[in-house]
Amino acid sequence: MKKFASTVVALSMIAGGAWADAHAMAMVEASGQDVSNGVVSADKVMAGENGWLVVHRTDADMKPGPVVGYAPLRAGENTDVVAILQEDVASGDMLMLMVHSEDGGMKTGVFEYTLGAKEDGPIKPDGELVMKVITAD
Repeated sequence: MKKFASTVVALSMIAGGAWADAHAMAMVEASGQDVSNGVVSADKVMAGENGWLVVHRTDADMKPGPVVGYAPLRAGENTDVVAILQEDVASGDMLMLMVHSEDGGMKTGVFEYTLGAKEDGPIKPDGELVMKVITAD
């Protein structure tokens, strides 16, 4: 029984470490782009689990503002991720492309986040948001 308990503890530590490692690899690659076609895209997004690429408005303060678009992510590498913008974005507007989880919501596969909520909220490996700020051309 003691050996079983030790194995369970060891596996729990490994699983916890794997979760932390998966989120540590999370990243967003994107650059300024023309959004007049109603979409914004990221060249590459790494996600430790299924989740969302969320497009927030932002400004020089670099704080995430209202959500203006989102796209689903699968665990691992995602390329050419395209989010349909849900409102107009003008040339010169700053956008924050951020990785959110699929945790805490009532329905899997339905984006349920609202600014400040816990449902489908941003991931924060080491307490830092995983995001990239771009400017609309």
